Amino acid sequence: MTRRSALITLGMTLAVVYGGMALTQLGGVRPLLGLDLQGGFSVVLEAEEGTDPEVLDQAVEIMRRRIEALGGVQEPEIAVVGDSTVEVQLPGVTDRDRALEAVGTTGSLEFRPVRQVSPIPGVSPVFFGATPTPEPEPDTTTTTVPSVGGTTSTTAGEGTASTTTTTTVPEGSTTTEPSTTTTTLDPTEGIVLPAGVTWCDEVEQAGCVDRESGLTVDPDPTLDAFLTTGPAGGDIIYHTAPARILGSDLEGAQAQFSGGTSGSGNVVGSWVVVLDFTAEGGDKFAEVTRELANYAIGDPRRQFAIVLDGEVQSAPQVSPEVDPNTGITGGSAIITLGSSADQEEEARSLSVVLRYGALPAAFEISTVQSVSATLGSDSLRAGLIAGFGGLALVAMAMILYYRALGLVNVIGLTVFGSLMLMVFSLLGEWQGVTLTLAGVAGVIVAVGITSDSYVVYFERIKEEVHRGRSLRSAIDHAFSRSIRTILTADTVSFTGAVLLFFLAVGSVKGFALALLIATVCDVLVAVFFTRPAVALVAMSRLGDGGRFSVRGATGLPPEGTS
Repeated sequence: MTRRSALITLGMTLAVVYGGMALTQLGGVRPLLGLDLQGGFSVVLEAEEGTDPEVLDQAVEIMRRRIEALGGVQEPEIAVVGDSTVEVQLPGVTDRDRALEAVGTTGSLEFRPVRQVSPIPGVSPVFFGATPTPEPEPDTTTTTVPSVGGTTSTTAGEGTASTTTTTTVPEGSTTTEPSTTTTTLDPTEGIVLPAGVTWCDEVEQAGCVDRESGLTVDPDPTLDAFLTTGPAGGDIIYHTAPARILGSDLEGAQAQFSGGTSGSGNVVGSWVVVLDFTAEGGDKFAEVTRELANYAIGDPRRQFAIVLDGEVQSAPQVSPEVDPNTGITGGSAIITLGSSADQEEEARSLSVVLRYGALPAAFEISTVQSVSATLGSDSLRAGLIAGFGGLALVAMAMILYYRALGLVNVIGLTVFGSLMLMVFSLLGEWQGVTLTLAGVAGVIVAVGITSDSYVVYFERIKEEVHRGRSLRSAIDHAFSRSIRTILTADTVSFTGAVLLFFLAVGSVKGFALALLIATVCDVLVAVFFTRPAVALVAMSRLGDGGRFSVRGATGLPPEGTS
């Protein structure tokens, strides 16, 4: 490697690594700390054996939404582990009871008849129930103020004796201008809420309605509720009646393709969701559909809303073929989907929602582990002390043994550490990857792996020098031979880390991820920093100039001396 190429490679490497690290840290992009480094809760939930993987995935999404609603949770980690286990890590959570309630309770599934649908997306129907309050008619009085010394005349109406009164306004008298009073009208004034429902700032109770959004904050199954479909549904808001059927009344739900043959012989059909109710649920469903079928086709009151955790998942309408005298009987029903782009996906999603809500004891809390913030910070401090302590010992040993090459090793470890810090910061920002205590252990182990790479290279240099090669020639030959050993060793570590990452669970994954990233960084540092740095040192006075030089570390006298 020439001096020019070595300078360019080394300069670009240091600029990218140190510059990138500085930009991320100054820009506030820091590694996300895991549960064991900042405190919080870890909950392991066990589902019934044989639970459908789609149900587990849906449960994870519901838990994630609930936890996000708690606020104050930094990057919750919720993952399905194995066949029936869900592991939840909640860094930064202080309200343990609310966190356990969020992840440990089954989804609340309700069937509510629809009373009204928002005529304007995003605007609650509650605001359309307001009765405009007529503004008071202003008292109108026409008064002719004559000029100084004038008169005021009042004429009696027809049928009365005409009487004329003349009043003399004294000179210099004053006239009082009518005052104007501005009154701010309450936007909810005149709105009559359903029975039992109040505004949230009047009585803080379940089922109350927020004054600004017009949505029910905490729906009560026994009260009317104003519920939305969420952004995915275009923010359609429904005024729903009290729940008539609950999830426990539902026995099962399956997505099926209902096919048939048209007159021309082509197969036609669509995806549907088949509902199976319990005996009691079937009677309730028949009663509800009998009532809804009495409304005209297209009337919103012919719909019933399927609500999960206070969010409307679907609002199908009772079919025109349903007899209003009997309703849908038999304990089963079919939900026909609309003309969506992907009917199959919609049918499967809705069936999963219905099945999950129907499981009264979907999960049982297996273990709950709490880590205090103090313990987490202590763990982080202990990890950093161990890391810097080990780094100092390694640096001291390398400088004493390899001298100028040891100095290259020390700078190389700072490059390696900066690269690891930058990678973990960016992964945390973009992918939500957290750095756990096990990950810190993986980074410390990786320091040893990187130092091993330097030892392999430096020992090769010493061997080549002892074989009689010049220092510059020995450095080039040593790198080409040692890089194969380094790649072989890193490949083994990389393979082990990948297997550990995919097969292990919990914090071991953090260790595997740190080891995996470290092995990649080790190769990059060896190629783009170590090689040009050692070449430049060999070309300087530290190459062959005294006991601290590279040649001095080999134990041979300087070149040209006998």
